[in-house]
Amino acid sequence: MDSQRLVLFFVFTMSVFLLFEAWQRDQQSAARTPAVVASTPTPSPALASPTVDPAVPTPAADLAPVSVASAPSTATDRGQVITLETDLYRGKISTVGGDLIRLELLKHGGTLDRSKEFVLFDRTSDHVYIAQSGLIGGALPNHQSPYRALATEYRLADGANELEIRLEATGEGKAAKIYRFRRNSYVIDVVHEVTNTTADPVVIHAYFQLVRDSKPPEGDSAMMPTYTGAAVYTEKDKFQKVAFDDIEKGKAPYPKTANDGWIGILQHYFLGAWLPQDGSPREYYTRQVPQGLYAAGVIVPGGTLAPGASTTLSMPLYAGPQEQEKLAALSKGLELAVDYGWLTVIAAPLFWVLQWIHGWAGNWGVAIIILTILIKLIFYPLSEASYRSMAKMRVVAPKMQRLKEQYGNDRQRMQQAMMELYKTEKINPLGGCLPILVQIPVFIALYWVLLASVEMRQAPFALWINDLSVPDPWYILPILMGATMIIQTRLNPVPPDPVQAKVMKIMPIAFSIFFFFFPAGLVLYWLVNNILSIAQQWHINGVLERAAKQAKPKS
Repeated sequence: MDSQRLVLFFVFTMSVFLLFEAWQRDQQSAARTPAVVASTPTPSPALASPTVDPAVPTPAADLAPVSVASAPSTATDRGQVITLETDLYRGKISTVGGDLIRLELLKHGGTLDRSKEFVLFDRTSDHVYIAQSGLIGGALPNHQSPYRALATEYRLADGANELEIRLEATGEGKAAKIYRFRRNSYVIDVVHEVTNTTADPVVIHAYFQLVRDSKPPEGDSAMMPTYTGAAVYTEKDKFQKVAFDDIEKGKAPYPKTANDGWIGILQHYFLGAWLPQDGSPREYYTRQVPQGLYAAGVIVPGGTLAPGASTTLSMPLYAGPQEQEKLAALSKGLELAVDYGWLTVIAAPLFWVLQWIHGWAGNWGVAIIILTILIKLIFYPLSEASYRSMAKMRVVAPKMQRLKEQYGNDRQRMQQAMMELYKTEKINPLGGCLPILVQIPVFIALYWVLLASVEMRQAPFALWINDLSVPDPWYILPILMGATMIIQTRLNPVPPDPVQAKVMKIMPIAFSIFFFFFPAGLVLYWLVNNILSIAQQWHINGVLERAAKQAKPKS
């Protein structure tokens, strides 16, 4: 098997893997109509404050689910919708529970319609992804309790660095829920203020959760499947995905209690995550909620609140793009939300180099080209060994053809004669395969870097390529890549088997069509890599063929 066939085999294998992943995802993501929110979570005894009076019962109130159909735009018996706008967000908050029910990212265009902003959180009849929080203990307000606000519209003022939205609970007791948005920050502080107005001490816990359906994000395709689901990180157990189907089956072996880490819900390029302060106790949980929704959240203790005493419980919420440097600065392990799979150890340095190149090149397409050249230079010795092996096979191709004519259908004698020929000409038949095998992990790692990095999203290259994360709209890059594959095939020795020879002629055309559905950034990488391989292979073929001609008269 020569390197060209091995590369094609690698691409085919990876394609089958991606299609199988997509099929599994589709099987577990049947169409659902989200209409229910989670009941109030219950803290485990392990999270109870050490100051809890044994006579005071541990909070364990589970409320009946309530509808979360499309939020009303005017005041109704279900409350009001408060609108907000900052330099990064445009959103909505419901006065029922104080839920954050819509969040548009103003710096990121929509996936299918770039004239609109990208919507991360939303609550409609077709899709639910919202942030909820509440208190556990006594008659304290939760995500189903009514709140009131001083206004229905909030906007970050020019020159101001912070926007605060305060909601006052309207039920028994004295409690408030506060959202704080900061300029140029995707971190939202969610704060609960509570005063114990009863005559008895109250054990308090606060919970913060993200609720989502299993619907894949807009633009996700079977050809490019990406992970959508929950994730938990702790220093002890590191980064763990918690898929929706695992939550549904109760197979979610993540740590339940810890003193560090975070929990969130990931989707392609973006995430929502709760970021508790390190060193503070917390309990992570995931659960399936009725009618196709899933909750992922954290419970934190607030201790025992004496009569007349007040306390504050807060939690940062990150809701934005998966920009690795910024995520790493917010919470340890948060950058792992950009998941490169089992080749992260190779992919992470590749992305760092790609980002460094972009820093001075100013264009992600140019950065991809330069990175491809650098990778080709690093593996030049291995590639040279591979192409030399193929070139030698090309030189002795006439001799192999004569052996085929001499031995006809006697395969055993044919194989013996070929091995003798290899030995005489000092050719290693595996020489063209082993060097390529070493490079395959790098190819796969770079594939995931280009697929998973939000920096590539809607990044223009040149001319008609205005988004490296989506397929070439005119299919020019895949066609050019197919042409380079045809040239590579002709530079390789012709397989002795006629069937194999025909297959090798068809494969470039077939894979060109296949690459029609790949992001332009990935096709650009393959195109540049093929061009460099052609140049290297053509040079080595020429050197060996000239050497063979010079050696002919001496024999």
